[in-house]
Amino acid sequence: MAKEKGRKLIAQNKRARHDYQILDTYECGLVLTGTEVKSLRAGRASLVDGFGQLDGDEVYLHNVHIPEYAQGTWTNHTARRKRKLLLHRAEIDKLIGKLQESGLTLVPLALYFSNGRAKVEIALARGKREYDKRQTLREKQDSREAERVMSAVRRRERG
Repeated sequence: MAKEKGRKLIAQNKRARHDYQILDTYECGLVLTGTEVKSLRAGRASLVDGFGQLDGDEVYLHNVHIPEYAQGTWTNHTARRKRKLLLHRAEIDKLIGKLQESGLTLVPLALYFSNGRAKVEIALARGKREYDKRQTLREKQDSREAERVMSAVRRRERG
């Protein structure tokens, strides 16, 4: 069996980038069971309600939905169980210090396979207020509008 190369995206949390101001990101492994990996390889997962939490000296991912494997038997996993994240001790210590600050949380941004291993990209984030969300949308619309105008000018110059 040939080894996988590259990055294969399974699930992405686009809502997190809208609801949170991303301060720092980390790539970490996951402790998974066999049926969870098979379900992920089928491309099924949801990060919508997921969050990371410190439990002693460990970091766990809660509420990430990996549906049960269709061909699984009594060995099937629970869909929304908490899963341990694999981080270096220095990264965990850094997260412990930062999460002591009020208003910061850990949110999953993406779940993917990197060279055959399941990885999750988590972010240290601060929740946005409603007016911040509107401001971000306005800036995005303005940049799209400017890009449209620029491309129209370039087309006229060529033609």
